[in-house]
Amino acid sequence: MWPLDVTEQRKEESEMGFVRAANLGDVPPGTIREFQVEGKAIALANVGGQFHAIDNTCIHRGGPLADGPLEGNVVTCPWHGWEYDVRTGKVGQNPTAGIACYAVEVRGGEIFVKVGD
Repeated sequence: MWPLDVTEQRKEESEMGFVRAANLGDVPPGTIREFQVEGKAIALANVGGQFHAIDNTCIHRGGPLADGPLEGNVVTCPWHGWEYDVRTGKVGQNPTAGIACYAVEVRGGEIFVKVGD
């Protein structure tokens, strides 16, 4: 079978729901960064080599979560201090509230995120 050209490869990835978000080196261990994926602002965190993707918008007042500090599994919104577990998207102060989490796959040196259904 012939290798897919780039256009066909992107179409296939999109149909599977996973879209390339970043290179591994873009999110070093212990950091969180914002990426636009399919028109959504995603906060991509690297916790000890495990990647987690959540919505980048705090539910309190819309603060950019990727601009906040990441300590272990917890990112703190830089605007008003709301804390989120990057593994679950749940708010530390109220675990019944939270933001969307997205599936992540690492393929070679790239990180893919599934933002659709």
